[in-house]
Amino acid sequence: MMLRHPLVVDAVRRNCGIADARHAHEATLCTYLLQMRELYCWERGLPFEAQPARADVSRWIADREAAWQSLENEDYVPLPLPSRPYDPFDAAAINQELLADGLVYGAGLGRFHRPHFFLAELERIELRGDTRVIVTGLEIARDLTAVPAVLQGNTIHVRREALRRWLWERVEFWRSRRTAGALARAIESWGLAAGDEAAFERMVAAETETLILHEIGESRAGAMLGTGWEEMLDGLEDRRAEILARAVRDNLADCLSTLPALLERNAHASLHFWFSQLDGMRRELFPTLAAAYPAWCDSGSSAALAETVRAGATHWERAAMDIMAAPTRADSRAFAL
Repeated sequence: MMLRHPLVVDAVRRNCGIADARHAHEATLCTYLLQMRELYCWERGLPFEAQPARADVSRWIADREAAWQSLENEDYVPLPLPSRPYDPFDAAAINQELLADGLVYGAGLGRFHRPHFFLAELERIELRGDTRVIVTGLEIARDLTAVPAVLQGNTIHVRREALRRWLWERVEFWRSRRTAGALARAIESWGLAAGDEAAFERMVAAETETLILHEIGESRAGAMLGTGWEEMLDGLEDRRAEILARAVRDNLADCLSTLPALLERNAHASLHFWFSQLDGMRRELFPTLAAAYPAWCDSGSSAALAETVRAGATHWERAAMDIMAAPTRADSRAFAL
């Protein structure tokens, strides 16, 4: 494949390496090894079902970690666009030049202030009200953690390649165990149990829409909470406090947009899949929603579930406001939810 803007590609890849060198080992060992295996497969363009030899992956990890040692103290490099060099975090300005050539650049800070970068081919651009949605396809450069979707300003980025890999992992996990529950119901609804490729693509299309709905919810939550939320998040020192705060906003976003839209559309497969991924702090904070799901499955009526979602929107807006007003944000004990 002929690379457009090869110097830009080199710069993005270098910044991905620097970010990984500084932050890759912040994950648990199990998560780190799974992420490294996934990155190995992506770099080599292996099919999703590939089972690379453990020895090959281990050698690659050792080589990558050795390369990181020379990068972790380096500064992120500017992106050399034809007009001028750009700060690597000025994604909006960079995309003003790259979009015309069918490329999309992403840069920003994720959980625990970890930088993320990617460069991908443009698939499509659409408008949802005042929000622009940019969907990408083939990825040319990425760091270790491929975040499938993100909201920046009034623009939603959806990385379809990252989403497809993540969904494939979820499906293969279920196939290896075949346990009952929400994920089994989602897979049955899509007709995925037999390994139908067309069914998987329908799942990817549906979950692309779910990601967009969630980020629209993030946009609405941002309008409610104002700039004080990001200022609060930047100032958090305790990791559990950040996880809790992000879970509150995720719950708010889903109660404002994702779940109401899926319920209105009777998108049962996507609803089952959404509940299969309701875990960790989000689930711990929202037991009434977790309890409403089996009741919906048993009764076939969405009325009680919809009412729980409506009540959740009010509750999580108030909880987010309380977090911003907390007298101290040093740790999660300051957040009375």
